[in-house]
Amino acid sequence: MRHPRQAPRTTATVVASAALLAAGVLGPAPAARASSPAAPPRAAAAAGADLRFTDIPGSGGITLKGNVFTPTGADGSRRYPVIVLPTSWAMPQFEYIAQARRLADAGYVVVSYTARGFWLSGGKIETAGPPDVADASKVIDWTLAHTPADPDRIGMAGISYGAGISLLASGSDKRIKAVVAMSGWADLIESIYGERTQHRQAAELLGGLGALTGRPGDELKGILKDFLGSNLAKEKEMLEWGAKRSPATRLKEINDNGAAIMLGNAWGDSLFPPGQYAKFYERLTGPKRLELRPGDHATAEGTGLLGLPNDTWNNAHRWFDRHLKGAANGIDREPPVQLKPRSDGPYESYPDWAAVERTRKAVPLTGSRSIRANVDSGANGGTAILSGALDQFLKLPPMVSVPLLPRSYAAVWQTGPYAAPQRVRGTVGLHTTLTSDKESGTVVAYLYDVGPLGVGRLVSHAPYTFHGRTPGTPFDVDLELYATAYDVPAGHRLALVVDTVDPLYIEHNPAGARLTLGPGRLSVPVRD
Repeated sequence: MRHPRQAPRTTATVVASAALLAAGVLGPAPAARASSPAAPPRAAAAAGADLRFTDIPGSGGITLKGNVFTPTGADGSRRYPVIVLPTSWAMPQFEYIAQARRLADAGYVVVSYTARGFWLSGGKIETAGPPDVADASKVIDWTLAHTPADPDRIGMAGISYGAGISLLASGSDKRIKAVVAMSGWADLIESIYGERTQHRQAAELLGGLGALTGRPGDELKGILKDFLGSNLAKEKEMLEWGAKRSPATRLKEINDNGAAIMLGNAWGDSLFPPGQYAKFYERLTGPKRLELRPGDHATAEGTGLLGLPNDTWNNAHRWFDRHLKGAANGIDREPPVQLKPRSDGPYESYPDWAAVERTRKAVPLTGSRSIRANVDSGANGGTAILSGALDQFLKLPPMVSVPLLPRSYAAVWQTGPYAAPQRVRGTVGLHTTLTSDKESGTVVAYLYDVGPLGVGRLVSHAPYTFHGRTPGTPFDVDLELYATAYDVPAGHRLALVVDTVDPLYIEHNPAGARLTLGPGRLSVPVRD
């Protein structure tokens, strides 16, 4: 498989930029490999809650670096609800300081710790494997023994990596009564290997930051090498590795334990797309809530880490107040699915995820289109982390001139202009037929909102990879584009574009491959 011609943007630039940012903000990385220094002395937080830094025993004899906030005036005469915060991937124990202080001022004991393998915590990076889950329980053990924590009122929360660990821990530790999981994953395989397509930028970003700020274990190094090297001989092992780290695999245990679970994610999350969270949410049987907002990975809740007003964190506090303190704040009486459209409209409420997608419109894709592979047509899903953030803050999603797309490399179908706005909500489904003159290949489908001048703004997209097909024989393709909430203005049209190269993904098109797509149809969920 030769390397295709691509746009000037490269994944190496993405990883290098993220690494430099992390190094500048978080400090030098070599200390991650140094021996742990003595814990700093106890300090008083400016807002009143008491803060101290401490070593916490992890599983397998390692030491985790943590910090503890206790409510002002805690003297051991009463017990407080506790919240445990595992850090995000590549982040140190200071990540949640602003929110931990707020929670402590509201009457919580808050314990945050650096996940094993990162910075000054011991061990190797296990990527939310069993040792990470065991660490969460060990931190709870330590908290109950060394703070005025109430054993019957324990919660966990986190962003990204911390979210995944919190969900997994809720399936193994019955003491956990409430969880808030932000920008995390429920299905690791669907998140970074959906439709058998490697998410190149996501994997390189995580791998690069892991090496910069921590100590990847041999297992992780091997998985990344096989994953990025397209070693299909190891596909079964990679799938098993991912399943072991997916909360969806532990669904029965999570439901049996009955923790109240709040999930939050962003429409443009380039690491963990929101659809896998929505599917997981529908299968939860305990108290639950799903919030989806504009943004990219961790940008929806990121401002809250700086102590700025933030809807996600505000509702996280309300969730804990209700399920750990018993506060009658009404969050359990609100419709549990809360969506904020990318168009910046007001929040929309639904009783469940099925209600989001209840009304669908069929869009026929008439005729067939033949394209050549290995060349980037110009249509693409953007850049990991950056594109969703630009859409969130500046309303600038990835754009392309649809009339100028080269039809030799891009299959294009368009609707007529819509007389009324089309409020797309949920997962757009694509059904088509695909014929290739090679046994393997990759296509990427993009849905654009096309204005009167032909400029397409990306609504959603998704990749699809196939192996072992008989050349020249058509086969059916059913592909779910990433869930979204996007308003198409009146007078605009929808365009489906399919090509074979996107910098976000690893493609599997042999040199010189030709593909034919169509006819088919789109199933577009719309809000009346």
